[in-house]
Amino acid sequence: MTLGDITKPIQPYIEDFDNVLKEQMRSNVLLLDTVVRYMLRQRGKRIRPLLVLLSAAVSGEVSRRTHIGATMVELLHTASLVHDDVVDESNERRGMASINAVWKNKIAVLVGDYLLSRGLLIAVENGEYDFLRITSQAVRRMSEGELLQIQKTRQLDMDEATYFRIISDKTASLISTCCEIGAASASSNPAHHQALKEYGEIIGCVFQIRDDTFDYSGGNSLIGKPTGNDVQEKKLTLPLVYAFSQASKQETKDILKVIKARPGKKDVRVIIDFVKHYKGIEYAEAKAADMIREAKNKLSIFDNSPAKTSLLHFADYSLQRSM
Repeated sequence: MTLGDITKPIQPYIEDFDNVLKEQMRSNVLLLDTVVRYMLRQRGKRIRPLLVLLSAAVSGEVSRRTHIGATMVELLHTASLVHDDVVDESNERRGMASINAVWKNKIAVLVGDYLLSRGLLIAVENGEYDFLRITSQAVRRMSEGELLQIQKTRQLDMDEATYFRIISDKTASLISTCCEIGAASASSNPAHHQALKEYGEIIGCVFQIRDDTFDYSGGNSLIGKPTGNDVQEKKLTLPLVYAFSQASKQETKDILKVIKARPGKKDVRVIIDFVKHYKGIEYAEAKAADMIREAKNKLSIFDNSPAKTSLLHFADYSLQRSM
């Protein structure tokens, strides 16, 4: 199934969500409103609100509460992207110049802060304090995951357990939040909330594993060749971590020495060949496939419905997507 097919059960609600989002992002400050309108042109795949809406639909019915929750997480996600671009000094986002590239870092940081505050305020203004608690925990975990990754990048010290802790906090926490909020907006059944929270956590991890394999297999490059961006940034991801666990201590030491010295293109090729020799990509893909089966099992408590079918297919999509 394509993402368009997956969206069909909640398609009538997408336009309503878009209208609520635009309203919440609007400002009377001309500069801020100009930046916001520019951002709205950078339309992504809307995966997070899609998961909120599908989780509500599988648990009960999509309601105004669902739209509030979907808007919250999209504002939070967008704020995190703006801040990430500042931290990473990225000049491009979704094929367009990033906010910091056009308006510089100070304005980008303030716009990110504005979006974060709007996300929190929409919960407060509507009395959705459970949503506020769930999203606040996600923000905490995202920050901790990012800082732990920075620490491990400096130390060049990573094992598989730490890798999963990082991606769970940094990436999966927000996906999990989307699914939990969707369930909470439509059902008072704690089992529904927990099942979808766990489904989202697993799916979020698979998304990150898939991204990490692209760096070695070529899926992250327009010309179909591995980019090696992660190793150039000293990020030790699952394919490489697994290869280290299979290689000799001396081989591992030699590769880490290259990474520490900031590898050039030839060095990146050596590291990619090292990962492929020890089947790091295959291991990561097999691990992700096992996790997808686990994610699907989390949905077994729900009755069959178009929304449940879409969530099952979304699990497959997260594993099979090419970008």
